[in-house]
Amino acid sequence: MGKRRRVAEQRRTNPAVLGGVIAVVAVGGAGFGAYALWGGGPAPDDGKGTQSAPRHHDTVKTGPLTAAEVRTTAERFLTAWQQGRPAGAAAATNDSAAATALLTGYTRDAHLEQVTLTAGTGTGTDGKVPFSVRATVAYKGLTKPLAYDSALTVVRRATDGKPVVDWHASVVHPDLKDGDTLVTGASGTPPVKALDRDGDELTTADYPSLGTVLDGLREKYGKTAGGKAGVELRVIRGKASQKAELSDKTLVELSKGTPGTVRTTLSPTLQAVAEKQVAKRQRASVVVVRPSTGEILAVANTDHGFNTAFQGSLAPGSTMKVITSSLLIDKHLASADKQHPCPKTFTYGGWKFHNDNDFEIKNGTFKASFARSCNTAFISQAPKLGNADLTRQAQQVFGLSMNNWAIGVPSFDGAVPVQSAAQMAASLIGQGGVRMNPLNMASVAATVKAGSFHQPYLVSPKTDGRTLATASRTLSASTLSQLRELMKFTADYGTAAEAMSGLGPDYGAKTGSAEVDSQKKPNGWFTAYRGDLAAAGVVQRGGHGGDTAGPIVATLLKTGS
Repeated sequence: MGKRRRVAEQRRTNPAVLGGVIAVVAVGGAGFGAYALWGGGPAPDDGKGTQSAPRHHDTVKTGPLTAAEVRTTAERFLTAWQQGRPAGAAAATNDSAAATALLTGYTRDAHLEQVTLTAGTGTGTDGKVPFSVRATVAYKGLTKPLAYDSALTVVRRATDGKPVVDWHASVVHPDLKDGDTLVTGASGTPPVKALDRDGDELTTADYPSLGTVLDGLREKYGKTAGGKAGVELRVIRGKASQKAELSDKTLVELSKGTPGTVRTTLSPTLQAVAEKQVAKRQRASVVVVRPSTGEILAVANTDHGFNTAFQGSLAPGSTMKVITSSLLIDKHLASADKQHPCPKTFTYGGWKFHNDNDFEIKNGTFKASFARSCNTAFISQAPKLGNADLTRQAQQVFGLSMNNWAIGVPSFDGAVPVQSAAQMAASLIGQGGVRMNPLNMASVAATVKAGSFHQPYLVSPKTDGRTLATASRTLSASTLSQLRELMKFTADYGTAAEAMSGLGPDYGAKTGSAEVDSQKKPNGWFTAYRGDLAAAGVVQRGGHGGDTAGPIVATLLKTGS
């Protein structure tokens, strides 16, 4: 007990004297003042952060955090981290075990020294405290500076109401996901120099959103492309990140390895335009493919930390109606120029499905319903379909939902699960359990244009002899002709007409808006083809696809002509 009392006394009398320099905290007003901490190197961990559980008569504090609580909790955490006391810093979090492990590895495994943490200015009312990190990576006589920005969030601990840092690995470095680690040493996987289709090097300096793609290429081809490993500080992915197919990431290169070369199918012209287009919107992603071969010509994301374009798993909304239409035409449940129902609402499986603003089309054709994206035109056919019909159509004709694509980097191949009742009906309009990404939907448009499925790829299968996925059948000539007619009519006169204006006549398109719980605006989708190009894009939380993703896709189709 004596030791605990002495520790408490030290904190009261001199809480932020570090290496002889006082950490200055601004206390005026409600703001979290900027301050810097200078540490004199790792100090023995004294376990000062140990906290006992509240006694049964203690009152658990609730309500919003005060600026002082945010400030002092952040100071406590950052001070202990900088001083090299991982357990002390971890005790200021709500997951001391995970925090201790990662913060211990920060010095032991990542070989980071001379750490300086500087907190930024914030209101403190939302608990978020930005801070910058300056450190030195030192490994076997090699050193390199490391600098980056991060942030922490202070919350009330559920058990006792005390303010603590809400622990996630991203607090330590923004590129870390929970379960990931930082390691400095021989990289194990030699670097690669990725080339575009013309033989020029692809870099994130020129194409900022290719970072995840370049990481994936290194992971896949680094050991076989003829390079030699260097010494690096790297993010090593944990089980959760590996399951999400995230690749290891280089943060600092202490000594250069000798890169091997990997040629991709990317077009430098289209890639440059794709980068500019997604940069104009928040949370946008786009992919361009060549229908006749499956070559991926461009891929870009606003978010450079995750490749939504290849690995996203999002409801595709009404763009799914391209696949559903092929199914209905195959089964003689719809025909492009024949009359087809489009009521305001339709109830199936206990759910009442609506059209946008409850519109209806009286005595209209299926082509008119497709062009205007009438939901009930598709839902009304659910009673005549089997639960597995849509799944089989997606797999057998469009090569989706079989988890067997091999494009050269990690990708998600779409999911069209077998569902029943209302969920099956919702799947027909790209909701329910259906999940896609721009790569998948670009491939759908490409299949319609080419007349058969060609699995998209970023690296030629000749490079490593891998086998590309195939589809077991093609659409009949009649179904294919009608499907192209539907998409062309939509590009001419339907919801895609504004975006596709001036790009005809050899074209087709479909828009989509996918409702997502807790989002005020739907995710906007757009998939289209023109000549021997097909593209698809999504703008999350953007609104209607024709207004958001449509201009991105149309610009790329126009550029590639």
